[in-house]
Amino acid sequence: MNRFPLFIDLTGKPVTIVGGGKIGLRRAEVLLRFGARVTVVSPTLDHPLEGIIHRSRPYEAGDLEGAFLAISAADSAAVNSAVEAEARRLGILFNRADDQRRCDFFFPAVCEGEGLIAGVVGDGRDHHKTAEAARRIRKTLEELS
Repeated sequence: MNRFPLFIDLTGKPVTIVGGGKIGLRRAEVLLRFGARVTVVSPTLDHPLEGIIHRSRPYEAGDLEGAFLAISAADSAAVNSAVEAEARRLGILFNRADDQRRCDFFFPAVCEGEGLIAGVVGDGRDHHKTAEAARRIRKTLEELS
């Protein structure tokens, strides 16, 4: 399935991420750069991250109330499924790190240059190819600066 690339203003918009591991925090870092108000729900964080709200506990029903976007990057399929069910019930756009087929949107590799932003997503079959495309685009954007 092809996805339509959509660039939106996240300034001040609440985003809830369930999971404080490498993937969840990497996504939180990107979202913070774009002005989102990021809450991470996780008993622990892989590393401290300035600018997030950290709910230091496991996910609970109700954690997505008021969120504009929801991302589940927990290390438990059961938790990711519970987060997905809540997001769907509330009509919140949802991304699930462990199953792209269950996502409303893909989280792109973000490439930034002076006054330019590009996002790269693949079909999920070749993450190395997507990473290489993002690397090349970043290099091109740097050269344009």
